[in-house]
Amino acid sequence: MKFAKIMAASAAIVGLSVAASAHAGKTFDAVKAKGYVQCGVSTGLPGFSSVDSSGKYTGLDVDVCRAVAAAMFGDASKVHYTPLTAKERFTALQSGEIDMLSRNTTWTMTRDASLGLTFAGVNYYDGQGFLVKKSLGVKSAKELDGATFCIQAGTTTELNLADYMRSHNMKYQAVTFDTSDATSKAFDNGRCDVLTSDQSQLYALRTQLKNPDSAMVLPDIISKEPLGPVVRSDDIQWFNVVKWSLFAMKNAEWLGVTSKNVAEMKKSNNPNIQRLLGTSGEFGKMIGVSNDWAYNIISQIGNYGESFERNVGMDSPLKIKRGLNALWTQGGIQYAPPVR
Repeated sequence: MKFAKIMAASAAIVGLSVAASAHAGKTFDAVKAKGYVQCGVSTGLPGFSSVDSSGKYTGLDVDVCRAVAAAMFGDASKVHYTPLTAKERFTALQSGEIDMLSRNTTWTMTRDASLGLTFAGVNYYDGQGFLVKKSLGVKSAKELDGATFCIQAGTTTELNLADYMRSHNMKYQAVTFDTSDATSKAFDNGRCDVLTSDQSQLYALRTQLKNPDSAMVLPDIISKEPLGPVVRSDDIQWFNVVKWSLFAMKNAEWLGVTSKNVAEMKKSNNPNIQRLLGTSGEFGKMIGVSNDWAYNIISQIGNYGESFERNVGMDSPLKIKRGLNALWTQGGIQYAPPVR
C-alpha cells in the first residue's frame, strides 16, 4: 500500500509538470505564432557563426539556433539570424529584437544576475589567450610588458587583460574596436603587437590574416570563458526548450546516437535512448514540443560531437582539439542532465 501511494504521488507530480508546460510564456508563444526563431549571432566568426559562400549561416553557435528550431517546429531551417556586435547583443535580447542569443558569449555572474537574462548552458568552454606575430619573438604572455593590444569593445576581454597585466606588474596599451573583424584587421595591419580574445576566436581570426603562418597563438590561458546561449529571464518554458535542445545534442553523443544512425536507434532497447528519441515517455510534452523533438535535432544537425568536429574541430579549418569540450567520459567536462 505504501508503495502504491508513493507511485500515485509521483504520477500526480508528473501530471502537474506536464499540465504546467501547457501554459507557455510570452516568448514561447510568440515564436510558435510567427513560425521561426529569431537568433542573435556574431557579425562573422568562422567556426561559430558566419555566412558561407552560398549565403548560408554555419557554425557551432548557429547549430544551437538550428537545434531550437528543430525542437520547436521539426525543421532546423526555421531560423532568422540577426548579426550583432558585442555591444549590441544584450540590448537586442532585452528589447525583444531577438528570441535568443547564441553568439560566443561568456557566462558571468554580472550578466546572469543583473541584466534580466539567463544562460541556458555551455556549448564551448574557452579561455582568453593571445595571438602574436612570430616576428615579435615571444613565447609566453609574461613577455608582453609594454605591448600594445587590439581588443574588441564590450567584451570580458578588457577586464581580464587589465587584471592579468596588473597582477604581473606589466604595462600595456589597449586599442579597442567594435567588431572582431575590425580587431583582426588592425592586428594584421600592424596597429598592435597582440590580439587578445577567447582562444577559440583567435584560432578563427588567424585563418583570416593575410598570412596566417606569420602569427601564433600563445599557450597561455588567463581566464575562464564558458560560452553559451542566452534568453530573457521572463519565460521558463522558452528557457527549457533552449536548454534541453543543447542538452539533447550532448546526451546523443554520450549515447552514441548520430545523424547517420538515429533512425536505426529508434529501435534501441536502451531506456535512455528510447526516452531521448521519444519512443517512450512524454518528455517532449513536458517542455511544450513534440515527443520526437530530440530525434528532429539529431537527424538534422547531429550530436554535439558531430557539430563540434564539423565547425571548429579536426574536420574544420580551425583544427581545434576537443580538450575541455570533450564529454566527461572522454576526459573533458561537457556534461548534460539525463532525459528521465
